[in-house]
Amino acid sequence: MTRKGKGWHPQSFREMALERLRTCMHIGQLCKELGIHPRTLRKWRLEMDAGREAEPAGLAGETLEQENRRLKRALAEKVLEVDFLQGALQQVEARRRQNTARGARASTPRSGE
Repeated sequence: MTRKGKGWHPQSFREMALERLRTCMHIGQLCKELGIHPRTLRKWRLEMDAGREAEPAGLAGETLEQENRRLKRALAEKVLEVDFLQGALQQVEARRRQNTARGARASTPRSGE
């Protein structure tokens, strides 16, 4: 434990978070519970996957359990991406509502306009 400060978590915490990620239904809620940012969780998962890629394993030889875990991880990553994009979209919509409430014209048209 050489590095200390804001945002540092021990390996055991990271492993626990990644294990919960495998069965999590709502990534945003998990991140709130753990007190971490979704990007942090995604970074940990990518680091874990990079370590596993170093191990020789082929998709043809994986068991159903391994395939299931791999697919759950892929789904969790996509859920993280969707959560991030939904948050960004909500911010854009909030800014648009603020601008239109002040009488300003929206910088981009709404879909369908």
